[in-house]
Amino acid sequence: MRSVKPKKSLGQHFLTDLRVAQDIADTVDACPDIPILEVGPGMGMLTQFLLTKERPVKVVELDFESVTYLKEHFPQLGDSIIKEDFLRMDLGKAFGGKPFVLTGNYPYNISSQIFFKMLDNKSLIPCCTGMIQKEVAERIAAAPGNKSYGILSVLIQAWYKVEYLFTVHEHVFNPPPKVKSAVIRMTRNETQELGCNEKLFKQIVKTTFNQRRKTLRNSISPILEKGHPLSADPIFSKRPEQLSLQEFIDLTNRLEEALAGTDTNR
Repeated sequence: MRSVKPKKSLGQHFLTDLRVAQDIADTVDACPDIPILEVGPGMGMLTQFLLTKERPVKVVELDFESVTYLKEHFPQLGDSIIKEDFLRMDLGKAFGGKPFVLTGNYPYNISSQIFFKMLDNKSLIPCCTGMIQKEVAERIAAAPGNKSYGILSVLIQAWYKVEYLFTVHEHVFNPPPKVKSAVIRMTRNETQELGCNEKLFKQIVKTTFNQRRKTLRNSISPILEKGHPLSADPIFSKRPEQLSLQEFIDLTNRLEEALAGTDTNR
């Protein structure tokens, strides 16, 4: 088998530039001495450099053709090829419950889902690096007030320090994607607890950004009924992209208190 045909259904765009692959692999050096889990290795362009890091490396690949290619060209992987859907696998079993670095040339069509899974397993993933669509990378790294600031920005920055490392152009892929790509690194910050109801926090962030052009007074209505006294506060005249992480946390605490009072009065 000489090569693997990229499959549009799997969002495959195989990297062809060795220098870029080396640079992506080197992003894991920020979290040394722990195993590496690569998502979507394809034909192993990134894998070959990860294997030089002298620590355990496992790869997760759903495409049977790529699995066959990896077995033929990287026999040293042995049983470290996990033939599963990353979004469905139990990450606690990847390295026996031990922390690991997550990396990869992530399929663009599921990159957001990959990072939501990372958040659900943040105790296992102190560092996540890799290549994604440039627009998504900008969204993750965006600060309040930026038009790219959104759900991913707030939820990821609550738990991780985000670094936009470099941009990758279309011509280094087969097939070339219609968009530019970017390499990012997310490293766990010191936060252990947000200081609020995390389930409600996520609900507020997602609900308000899903109607980002509206003020909070209008977008929050699925959670807080219109006309509630709390909605008279000036913060509800803002749009979600104007709120910092801490303001979302404070808003969550205030809403939880208001909702508790509403339930008591019924």
